[in-house]
Amino acid sequence: MQLFASASDRRRGLLALVGVAVGFAALYLFVREYAAFITDVEALRAWLRQFGVLAPLVFVLLQALQVIVAPIPGQVVALVAGYLFGPVAGTVYSLTGVLIGSAVAFSLSKRFGRSFVEDVLHEDVVARFDGFVDTVGVPGLFAFVVIPGLPDDAICFLSGLTKWRLPTFMAVISVGRLPAYVITVYAGGQLAGGRFRSALAIIAFVVLVSVVGYYKQESVRDIVARLEPRLPF
Repeated sequence: MQLFASASDRRRGLLALVGVAVGFAALYLFVREYAAFITDVEALRAWLRQFGVLAPLVFVLLQALQVIVAPIPGQVVALVAGYLFGPVAGTVYSLTGVLIGSAVAFSLSKRFGRSFVEDVLHEDVVARFDGFVDTVGVPGLFAFVVIPGLPDDAICFLSGLTKWRLPTFMAVISVGRLPAYVITVYAGGQLAGGRFRSALAIIAFVVLVSVVGYYKQESVRDIVARLEPRLPF
């Protein structure tokens, strides 16, 4: 299967991978030189413990806000959560924040309607996925949100314009988003434990899948739209 539609898409995908790798390397060098405290996991966790319940709440809020406002990718927050809180607690905090943010995005769309969604989302995203979200069923939505790199945050807003009810939407989002967040949080835990090779391998895998998902999002949309009516449920 051809991953990229053209040579230019392939170059942009490779540049994105290189950019992420360089960014992580630069961040590591900066932290080691100017903020070595951050690399001492136990000291950092001890510092966080003085804030009590506020520390997890900050991460839950940040994860929720990235769904609604999208200033940073949710996977980055999940990676930090795994680094600071470990794989179990980090997954709980990340997924809780994602679910809160998804519910808020869905509910805002239900409350304020299409004009609000068109103001929040880029018009190109609305044009490409509005009809898709309106017609695809629950299995199709699950298939779409489970792949990293697709505009799943935008899908939360667009889903609010459909006849779907919030509990159904939240059930699909809970299961669909879980795998990518579990993997990313686990990578953060590996970093905290000093297992850099395995952590970087997992991060590289997530980035690769995300890049492919991003550049093949229209193909994924078309495949989901074709297969969903044939499913027996």
